[in-house]
Amino acid sequence: MITRAPGKLVLSGAYSVLEGSPALVTAVDRYVVADSARVAEWLTPEVTAAKLRCKPWFDASALRAKDRKIGLGSSAAILVASLAADLLASGEATDVQLAETVVQRAMNAHAVVQPLGSGIDVIASCFGGTLVTRRIKGTMTHATVSLPADVYFEVWSAPYAQSTHNMLASLRNFQLSQPSLYSRLIAEQAAAAEQTLDALGTRQSELFIASLARQEAALAALGRNATMPIVTQELRLLATRAAKESAAVLPAGAGGGDVAIFAGIQPPSRELRALLAQLHHDRLDLSLSARGVHAVNKEC
Repeated sequence: MITRAPGKLVLSGAYSVLEGSPALVTAVDRYVVADSARVAEWLTPEVTAAKLRCKPWFDASALRAKDRKIGLGSSAAILVASLAADLLASGEATDVQLAETVVQRAMNAHAVVQPLGSGIDVIASCFGGTLVTRRIKGTMTHATVSLPADVYFEVWSAPYAQSTHNMLASLRNFQLSQPSLYSRLIAEQAAAAEQTLDALGTRQSELFIASLARQEAALAALGRNATMPIVTQELRLLATRAAKESAAVLPAGAGGGDVAIFAGIQPPSRELRALLAQLHHDRLDLSLSARGVHAVNKEC
């Protein structure tokens, strides 16, 4: 059985989603492919934790650039695609409700390996589209939404990768050492994330963009105080230039490199693109709101 699971981008609510604020996550049309008829040469920690019957071969090259990850949630997509292939091959799942069958097992396995994470990348890989997610009493809920039709999005890749696990560990250390400051900074990010959701619901595109810019500033402040590079110096320069064009640039996830999202009423100016090239960031060719996990065929 061959399956595909998409990567993801976190558009809003990074880090504050851990404290119950809404996050906006979108699946992208770059997929991990898994095949239950072939044996994987190695297993990721998440797939090992899932305790599959078989060891599906997988190809995650679409979510990587040469020898590095690019921040599109490859670990979650590998897990979801592998689980889906295994469950379809064993007859425990069908195409009709594949995402619903896979998601809880995937979330459980993800939690074993990454207990500090939210699991929204798993949810995006399972259900696809663009989703508002929120943690309620320890459980991640999700609902499908549509992105503003008049907002232009572009995804940029940094020339270096960052470990989400390490970033979350650094944030946890900051929370334990300076709880009051942590709470104040997270509250600002959470308020900006709530504003993003409100603007999305009321279809106020300019406010939507402004709320993303507010999140970039909140994440930069959080990173400075926690001594972790959520917003890199290069991304800060790009965000400052984008603000002159009434646009927003912010990390599309944990930050520290990996990927960033541009959102504006108009595409980036020539000057912004020149700065992008100068800082060795590249535009990624992908689309948002992609299809979630699915079978490619039914031959084992």
